[in-house]
Amino acid sequence: QVQLVESGGGLVQAGDSLKLSCAASGRTFSRYAMGWFRQAPGKEREFVAAISWSGGSTHYADFVKGRFTISKNNAKNTAYLQINSLKPEDTADYYCAAAVARTVVVPSTRAEYDYWGQGTQVTVSS
Repeated sequence: QVQLVESGGGLVQAGDSLKLSCAASGRTFSRYAMGWFRQAPGKEREFVAAISWSGGSTHYADFVKGRFTISKNNAKNTAYLQINSLKPEDTADYYCAAAVARTVVVPSTRAEYDYWGQGTQVTVSS
């Protein structure tokens, strides 16, 4: 069992940066691939980024376009999502998720993830 707690969200202005954190409980964090998803009001939850259990592989949604960076510190049981040049359309609740290591190294669909956090809200004003 893994429990995930996101933090780092808030109200920011367009062009600002944020670093979201996802703290995980348990001693097997290093065995999990981690992902970030987001859900804007009235929209489906969508994939943002994923990182393999080792941190050696990453995968991003097309809309990221170099503005987002996912990372993972296994020693601290924490995953991160750095977001630069924030835009109003980035406004959403951001969720981290953990996936037991399987064939897919960097899973990108909701069904591939086993554990979810409660989310952290990001609001970007124009």
